Amino acid sequence: MSCLNIDNVILMIIDIQEKLIGASFNKELIVKNAEIISKTASILNIPVIITEQYPKGLGGTISDIKNNIKSENAVYFEKVDFNALTDCNLLKALDNYKKKQIILCGIETHICVSQTAEALINKGYDVSVIKDICSSRSEYEHLSGIELMKQNGANIKTTEIVLFELLKSAKHPDFKQVQALIKD
Repeated sequence: MSCLNIDNVILMIIDIQEKLIGASFNKELIVKNAEIISKTASILNIPVIITEQYPKGLGGTISDIKNNIKSENAVYFEKVDFNALTDCNLLKALDNYKKKQIILCGIETHICVSQTAEALINKGYDVSVIKDICSSRSEYEHLSGIELMKQNGANIKTTEIVLFELLKSAKHPDFKQVQALIKD
C-alpha cells in the first residue's frame, strides 16, 4: 500500500450517472463524497478521467461532479464495455499523463469499478479505491466488489483518507480550502 502523491495521481470516476445513482443503495453518501472529491481534484489540479456507460440510456454524469470539475482537467469517455480500459482512446489518455497512481471510484462496484481496477493493476498502476464513493444496486454486491478489488491488490480507502494523503500536511497551501469541504 502506498501513500498518494499529488504529482503522480489521476482521479478516475466510473459511471456515476443519473440513472445509475438513482438505483444505488447509498446514493446520498455517494453524491456527497463525489462532490467533495471533484472539488478537491479541481483545487489541487488533479487530472480526471470520467467514464459514462451508455449515456443515451443511463443519462450523463451527475451534476454534482460535472459542475465541480475544471473542464481543462477532465476528459470524458463513453463506453459499453464494463472494463473502461478496453477503450484504446482512454488507455492512450491514461498513458499520456505519465502518472502511476489512480484514485478510482464509481458505480457499479462489483462490475465496472472492479473490472477496471483489475485491468489497471495488471497494467502496473497503483490503484486506490475510494469505497465510500463506490456503490452497487445492493450492499452485498458492493461489499463483494470491494473485497474482490482488495484481493486483487487495490488499496481500499475512504474519501477523507484520500484527501489527507494528497495534502500531506496542514501546511499545504490548499489545506483550509480542502478541509472546508468536509461537513458532517
